[in-house]
Amino acid sequence: MNRTIVPCGDLAFLVELDSLEDVLALHQELVTSKPTGMLECLAAARTVLVRAISPVAAIELARHVRELQVTGPVTRDSEEITLDVCYDGEDLDDVARLVGMSREAVIQAHTSQAWTAAFGGFAPGFVYCVGENDSLDVERRSSPRTAVPAGAVAIAGNFSAVYPRATPGGWQLLGRTAEPMWDTARERPSLIAPGDIVRYRAVPELIQLAERPTGEAPPVDYGFRVVATGLQSLFQDQGRVGFADLGVSASGAMDLRSARRANLLVGNPTGGTVIENLMGGLTIEAIGDLVAGVAGADVPLRITGEPLGGDVSEYTPEINRPFALLSGQRLAIGAPRRGLRSYLAVRGGIEADEVLGSTSSDLLSGEGPAPLAAGDVVRVGAPQWPSFVSDPKHAPTLPRDLVSVSVILGPRDEWFDPDQIDLLLSQEWTVTDISNRIGLRLDGEPLTTRDLGELPSEGTVAGAIQIPREGKPVVFMRDHPVTGGYPVIGVVPHHDLDVLAQLPPGSKIRFRLYHLPSVADDAIGDHS
Repeated sequence: MNRTIVPCGDLAFLVELDSLEDVLALHQELVTSKPTGMLECLAAARTVLVRAISPVAAIELARHVRELQVTGPVTRDSEEITLDVCYDGEDLDDVARLVGMSREAVIQAHTSQAWTAAFGGFAPGFVYCVGENDSLDVERRSSPRTAVPAGAVAIAGNFSAVYPRATPGGWQLLGRTAEPMWDTARERPSLIAPGDIVRYRAVPELIQLAERPTGEAPPVDYGFRVVATGLQSLFQDQGRVGFADLGVSASGAMDLRSARRANLLVGNPTGGTVIENLMGGLTIEAIGDLVAGVAGADVPLRITGEPLGGDVSEYTPEINRPFALLSGQRLAIGAPRRGLRSYLAVRGGIEADEVLGSTSSDLLSGEGPAPLAAGDVVRVGAPQWPSFVSDPKHAPTLPRDLVSVSVILGPRDEWFDPDQIDLLLSQEWTVTDISNRIGLRLDGEPLTTRDLGELPSEGTVAGAIQIPREGKPVVFMRDHPVTGGYPVIGVVPHHDLDVLAQLPPGSKIRFRLYHLPSVADDAIGDHS
């Protein structure tokens, strides 16, 4: 099995292989053997992405993968799944023209063959299925749609898939199904899993399934009531790991360091749930006497309500220090003086519904608790013993208007001429106002890629600097898609992502080259 290993930041690498069969074989070997230091691995059309727990572990894993002997055919548990499809897709006529068939012949070609689920990615429940033949081998649309409806049945290349939720997408739409592709209440959240056989059955109309009723939440006797949320307030923790194969990114707090610090202030485990607030505006009212702490952006805090003592009408605690919030008092977080996101922790731990082992709200996949809304009541748990309220020193320095950020070239820097690499590194990039938890969109002089055709979708990571056709970089952040189809020129190391999380629109970024000599010399770029 020929393989090439290329860096994807300091915590991951891509393994390039000759065929989808080789990809599935290596992926199965890694998933089965679970080598030390591996967080997860993700199969794609021609690559396997391996994520590690640390830069040192990434080096060791690269050596391991380079020397790994993979033998025998891929054997996976499978089910046969039949999907009823109403073939009324917007691109059905275009596909018929591209493959030289009638509409009816396209439908027959799609329904007459078995499709094997190969790998997941892009979104939870979105699974790439390979056909038995290439009769419907068509390219993606030249211009992706900004919104593809949930249940859309689509094809691209030799793959077929169903969009599990409304999302942007560039595949050719043939029809739609009413089957829910993703449901975390099921033992297996994804209706289709790698190894399954999928058959499509044409029907004139679809039967919509009724949604399950939801019960009322029990009353909260210790916690807080949300009075106002500001632009955005989300439940976040350190993220969910191990579900990239299902299309679910790690998510988690944008500024992981500040989220850990907020919990440390109030004596909670550092991985506990916090409230991530964007640009201030969050106001809560205590239900019971609480101990709270706020870290992250430099925001003014204000406590109002009885009893404050004497003639005092308000109290202004400091960030990065614990403070009392007595029952009935209100805490208001003001607009940041510097930074962008602040993190509220409460002693005993903020309680929220877990999805796939995490309380993080993922804005791209829609996983996790909904964003907070005025009127929500949030429960707080009992303090865990032993735990101590603390006052950790040396709060991280918040970024100025211009920050210098490291970048590790690859995995697709060969798609760019040297002058384009120089252009990435030599100019100041501006963070635009359409940036969010999914990615920072940068403005500047566009980069141009070499004409190397279409890049097959492959796994990607937080910090990846993707260059779309327009040439302006997008830096993937915590809620990024797990796969992407545009070349990634480089990746920001994990230790700089917390800095990027605090950059408001209008901030300037300069990229500086960061080398991984030990990785490059030992395994990355090696052929075996």
